[in-house]
Amino acid sequence: MAKELKQLFLMTGVLLALNACSSIGISNPFGSESQEQSRTPKNATAYVCDGNKTFYVQIQNNGNDAWLIYPDHEVNLTKATDSNNRFASGVISLVVDGDQTTLNDGEKIAYTGCKPQLKK
Repeated sequence: MAKELKQLFLMTGVLLALNACSSIGISNPFGSESQEQSRTPKNATAYVCDGNKTFYVQIQNNGNDAWLIYPDHEVNLTKATDSNNRFASGVISLVVDGDQTTLNDGEKIAYTGCKPQLKK
């Protein structure tokens, strides 16, 4: 009888605890109540290129600088003196030309046919 009484108290305690949790409004971290945050950096334009390569650009300083945003780092490119739509820093060169924007990051990365994505 004592064992059955212990189990009854234990079950009552568990039910009361579960009821208390629901009444204090603990949110479910796996629920669909929250919306996914945008992966696009603020005030940046996303570009999708041939081969589904992507990068982001923020134009700053009255159009004289372009921040090139990779997933793991950022690079500041300055406007080239010989062109209104070319930005460079060392071996990195970005030519902003509508749907034919190109990015060359030395010999290892070449992004071509890059199209700006409309902001949602």
